[in-house]
Amino acid sequence: MSRNTHTTRSPRGVIPVAVVGLLLLALPIIAMLIRVPWSAIPEIVTDESNRSALVLSLRTSVLATLLSVAVGAPVAWLIAHHTFPGMRIIRALCVLPMVLPPVVGGVALIYVLGKNGVIGQYLWDWFGIRIAFTESAAVLAQFFVAAPYFIVVMESAFTSVDPALVGVSRSLGARPWHVLLHVQLPLVRPALIAGLVLTWARALGEFGATITFAGNTQGRTQTLPLAVYTALESGRDAALLLSVVLIVVSFTVLVSLRTHWTSGVFRRGQA
Repeated sequence: MSRNTHTTRSPRGVIPVAVVGLLLLALPIIAMLIRVPWSAIPEIVTDESNRSALVLSLRTSVLATLLSVAVGAPVAWLIAHHTFPGMRIIRALCVLPMVLPPVVGGVALIYVLGKNGVIGQYLWDWFGIRIAFTESAAVLAQFFVAAPYFIVVMESAFTSVDPALVGVSRSLGARPWHVLLHVQLPLVRPALIAGLVLTWARALGEFGATITFAGNTQGRTQTLPLAVYTALESGRDAALLLSVVLIVVSFTVLVSLRTHWTSGVFRRGQA
């Protein structure tokens, strides 16, 4: 069934206010598209610093997403299936980066993995390893802000799996890992895909934690959002075009996820 097949008369004043709200949200994006220097695209695309930032963003965001899956899936499964004292606090800590200002996340990472951090000082003193202001720092910064999105999506997905299906599998002798890999994960596959895409998009667009923990060194830690910031400071047209690239990616992700969740609800309603 469709979401609402009935004709609803809008309360007086709602539509004008809604139109104003839509304009406030859409006009900045439209203004950017209007002002994009399309004739300068070849020069901007072939610029070495811009290409370097794009390649670095793609590489670090993919690595951050893979790390989010490797760590986030077990965390989401644990939260969804177990209850013990302190679980609410643990869950809150796992999703806290979603509501923290990203720059605060970057500061937190410095105090953990910086050269004088809680762990970073030992990495430096014992092994000569420095994480802050390297490409690895960019990956960890993106992971820190993006992983909670994957955890939230997967926790909800694992919770929605019918316990009876898991019980039947266990009663037939299936081991816990077999149940997880061959029963639960196939059932939550749509959510897994949605979580992957959402996490990657969040990692790709990360700015605050990255510039704080990894810095903004061209060719080394300067990701695409940081390149936009640098270009905007210097007044270059590249800022507009690079911003449009990020807008297109984000918009595509949101539309695809919206279609996914809508179709998923529809299918469940028909089941």
